[in-house]
Amino acid sequence: MKTVILCGGYGSRLSEETKIKPKPMVKIGKEPILEHIINIYKDYNFKDFILALGYKSKYIKDYYKEKNTKNINLVNTGKDTMTGGRLLRLKNYLKNEETFMLTYGDGVSSVNIKKLVEFHNKHKKIATLTAVRPPVRFGELKIKGNKIDSFQEKPQTIEGWINGGFFVFNKKIFDLIEGDKIMLEREPMEKLVKMGQLMAYKHEGFWQCMDTRRDHELLEKLWNDNKAPWKPSSIVK
Repeated sequence: MKTVILCGGYGSRLSEETKIKPKPMVKIGKEPILEHIINIYKDYNFKDFILALGYKSKYIKDYYKEKNTKNINLVNTGKDTMTGGRLLRLKNYLKNEETFMLTYGDGVSSVNIKKLVEFHNKHKKIATLTAVRPPVRFGELKIKGNKIDSFQEKPQTIEGWINGGFFVFNKKIFDLIEGDKIMLEREPMEKLVKMGQLMAYKHEGFWQCMDTRRDHELLEKLWNDNKAPWKPSSIVK
């Protein structure tokens, strides 16, 4: 099964770092956060990746050219393309995949990828997202059982579960994306909710995105103190 990682955004809220590099290349310890994310999937034996590039794509291309890494396909999906549009541009790269995974290039988690995929395969809906309980600031989900009843991106009052990325999609997701300007988190998700085709895999464990300098400092501290819950050796399977 292939895994798409969205790596094309500007990362403007982490501008101290992203003026010179794309956010997925900001380091935690000695490696970019992108490598940390890839290693989470590899630990569950998912080793085939497509990186959707955009802003400062050459930085990522040069990094992986130097590493000479296999099973990582680098695809330029446009500098100003939205998240849904980036996925749509990868349709031909995923044409032989009935199911694939997708996540953001700026978030790490102790989520059990194997159980996530098993959950998706069992319910047979178009989409599964990993629902997490995070710090405040993010879009809120209302969940009944495991079915998502509401998807609201970044409301003013936030409680409970949010979208933590780490998606699993059936190829039918492409039918719900219309072009470059579509944000995956808006129209496609709202359509899925109305269709009853969006499910939540509830992850109670660690999840953290690297949205701001403070987030970056937290992840750095966890890593340097050898307390990073997303490290492969610390993941309970």
